[in-house]
Amino acid sequence: MTRPAKDITVSDAPDKLVSAEKLFGIKWHTQLPAFSAREEHVPDIDPDYHFDPEATCAILAGFAHNRRVIVQGWHGTGKSTHIEQVAAHLNWPCVRINLDSHISRTDMVGRDVIALRDGQQVTQFQEGILPWALSRPMALVFDEYDAGRPDVMFVIQRVLEADGKFTLLDQNRVITPHPFFRLFATANTVGLGDASGLYHGTQVINQGQMDRWNVVAHLNYLAPDDELKVILAKVKEMARQKDAARSMIAMAGLTREGFAAGDISTVMSPRTVINWAENVQIFGDIHQAFRFTFLNKCDENERAIIAEYYQRCFNVSIIPVL
Repeated sequence: MTRPAKDITVSDAPDKLVSAEKLFGIKWHTQLPAFSAREEHVPDIDPDYHFDPEATCAILAGFAHNRRVIVQGWHGTGKSTHIEQVAAHLNWPCVRINLDSHISRTDMVGRDVIALRDGQQVTQFQEGILPWALSRPMALVFDEYDAGRPDVMFVIQRVLEADGKFTLLDQNRVITPHPFFRLFATANTVGLGDASGLYHGTQVINQGQMDRWNVVAHLNYLAPDDELKVILAKVKEMARQKDAARSMIAMAGLTREGFAAGDISTVMSPRTVINWAENVQIFGDIHQAFRFTFLNKCDENERAIIAEYYQRCFNVSIIPVL
């Protein structure tokens, strides 16, 4: 993960201003700092990406005003991708770290490693992701923030302060963040744990730490018309099957309503609908593609409810009602 500073080819500071309204189509009359040059850590632009106005404003506040922004929402709503796409349009270097159980404190801070120097084995310090990112014009995104290990979370807490200075005890060194270092996170919950049982492994986050996040944005599922635009943009072959695509989105909407009501435990995200549309092109049959994409993931005891939803949307019995 560590790279010498000379690997960064982008300017140390944004060198131009861009219009939020023109670039992202939102009614926010402000000029945003951006880079002219792209480097290897700048994400690729997805020309078909749909920007949610409220979430975009929150994320842009993070880039423009150095606010610590956490984006919360159900899976598949595009939380991490949203931050990446904002960074891509600003040519801002961006790195995502998934806070799974394998990410340790030493991964974040750094560790001593054995290296060869002039033919001799020596011990030297290899910096972790936090010192590396802090010293650069970099947007660091922590995915699955509410699944992080406690020892890792307390390391992150140090850089959530206003000045964000980070102390490397092993090196007797204090790192002052680069003026254009930015910090973001995504989470399925808002730090209060998961009462639904949908997101196993999420933790209750220390409220003192949650209080250090300056902006909390919520990203919900798209409106049906907007979701249709995304599906048609991602799977262009569905343009010949618009009515089917609308029925697919209606089906997804029913699963979301059923999940919210506690009737089913598996929900169709926009990512699921895109997968379904892609599988339609592979298998040539929308009903078989539905089985492979979603139905076979569902609890057997809930498949009769799913079949009822499907009957409403497609007027087809996908499975015998139990």
